[in-house]
Amino acid sequence: MFEEETELVERVRKESDEFDKLFTEHQTLEKKLEEYTRIRYLNTQEEQEKKKLQKIKLAGKDRMAAILQGYRKENLC
Repeated sequence: MFEEETELVERVRKESDEFDKLFTEHQTLEKKLEEYTRIRYLNTQEEQEKKKLQKIKLAGKDRMAAILQGYRKENLC
């Protein structure tokens, strides 16, 4: 995630508590989703939980992208 912008991500993490929280949550969700990926067959409850986590992760990633976009715009002005 955002590998090409490592420097910007690290700077924004230091400057924005919201971004840092979202970044940490994103990593935690990634680990949980990896656990579900290792399970060969998910039961209904596991499948629902996996989809829920994917949606939360995506929403967080979208928010992080918006924050980064704001920082990019600030640097262009």
